[in-house]
Amino acid sequence: MVKVKIVNKSSNPLPHYSTALSAGMDLRANLKEPLTLAPMQRALVPTGLFIELPEGYEAQVRPRSGLAIKHGITVLNTPGTIDADYRGEIMVILINLSNEPFTINNGDRIAQMVIARHETAELIQVEELSDTERGQGGFGHTGTK
Repeated sequence: MVKVKIVNKSSNPLPHYSTALSAGMDLRANLKEPLTLAPMQRALVPTGLFIELPEGYEAQVRPRSGLAIKHGITVLNTPGTIDADYRGEIMVILINLSNEPFTINNGDRIAQMVIARHETAELIQVEELSDTERGQGGFGHTGTK
């Protein structure tokens, strides 16, 4: 288990795993007053949380499936990445993809955060790549059935 330092400047509880096998922890809105998103409107929603990740880790901010299916609310830059050297407030870019206004209140669960290990790559410039069976087959190259 990785240890992550966190500062909570909100009135909400710390993020936590809802079940023993959950990958993500819910992030809550830290608002002074309700925020209503009109259809197709986006907003930067503060959480009041600041984290210090160890080197080699990132935090991914992802949508909550219930908000997406029931209300059309999603995280616009999915997944949002929080790097280990970032010390600012965790902010969530939400967008309302529905046809109805949606109101966010202080303490509402608006996204989830997954802590993940990552590698740092060294890019090696070459003149050509090795051949594979797939080759340059891209989007939809295997069909739908």
